[in-house]
Amino acid sequence: MTETSTVRLATGTGVVLLALLGGFALGRAVTAPTSIGTQPAASSDDHSHPAGTGPHLHGGTDGGGEVSGLAVSDSGYTLVPQRTELPAGVEVELRFQVVDAEQRPVTSFEVVHDKPMHLIVARRDLTGYQHLHPQLSPDGTWSIPLRLADPGIWRLYTDFTLRDPGGTPLALTLGVDLVVAGDYTPTALPAATDTAEVDGFTVRMRGAPQLGVVAPLLFEVVHADDPAPRLEPYLGAYGHLVAVRAGDLGYLHVHPDAELVDGAVKFWLTAPSPGDYRLFLDFQVAGVVRTAEFTVTVS
Repeated sequence: MTETSTVRLATGTGVVLLALLGGFALGRAVTAPTSIGTQPAASSDDHSHPAGTGPHLHGGTDGGGEVSGLAVSDSGYTLVPQRTELPAGVEVELRFQVVDAEQRPVTSFEVVHDKPMHLIVARRDLTGYQHLHPQLSPDGTWSIPLRLADPGIWRLYTDFTLRDPGGTPLALTLGVDLVVAGDYTPTALPAATDTAEVDGFTVRMRGAPQLGVVAPLLFEVVHADDPAPRLEPYLGAYGHLVAVRAGDLGYLHVHPDAELVDGAVKFWLTAPSPGDYRLFLDFQVAGVVRTAEFTVTVS
């Protein structure tokens, strides 16, 4: 079954860069997730992260100075898609497996933020963002209908946690390119600003992270008819922030503080180097998930 695509909005900001190179000092908090699949479940402690969970990363290498999603294989696990060429504008069934070092499909994954697999898709010009959640079959095959509207090279990120042979939770993001044939005209990144608009909502960024220093970044959501709309937990948190680095499409998935701060969603970020990045903020109001998009430039 497919997830409803979030409403997307494009704008930018020049006030922040993410901890895309691993300078983020907070931990991943990956102890004792909930397991799904054909293997026995993990401990009864949950890692689905309801509102109340501290901020942490998915997809990055803590303290390792690297982003994730750049490789199809990591830590002995490999992403194996059944196809990498897709038609433009046509919904097709995307199917893939994660296999171990012995080429055996992994059949047990941990539930992290209410889902065992977070699937992120974006074109190489950082347009067309989708955040989806595929279904797992008993043989370890993930599947979901996927429609890529425009020709070009798209990056597919599989963001998940499993248990290594020793039983330790291992969070990984594996990535692969998908090719959509046709005439490709890349879209330039929008100019930087600290405000985004979507469906009558205004999303404002507050904060100014510094190079190499962890600092707070807050997102405030208001509406034309309601200056303080009630943000709802979505996938166990008040917001989800995906960042993709322009150029090599390095990936980071960040989760916020457990509680809102004066009604705003608070993340902790660092700017380890200059460059352009694209931020995708998922938030939910009245049961509807929307995505605010920001361009980030750090010089």
